[in-house]
Amino acid sequence: MTKLLDRALKIVSQLPAERQDEIARVVLTLASEEELLYQLTPEEEASFAKSLDQAARREFASEEQVHAVFSKYAS
Repeated sequence: MTKLLDRALKIVSQLPAERQDEIARVVLTLASEEELLYQLTPEEEASFAKSLDQAARREFASEEQVHAVFSKYAS
């Protein structure tokens, strides 16, 4: 194991279990020789289906709505 990976694992081991699992999933995906697919939760599937339906009806956020969201995160 490289020094960098050892350092990263020590840092990750101090994080909450949920965060450790998220990071582990990313590492396993990157280290896998096979392409792993992300499994959507039922809530994510429903949200995705709703978004696709809205797009099919050409219901998109207005320019003002987009700016409002971006302004929350602009530094």
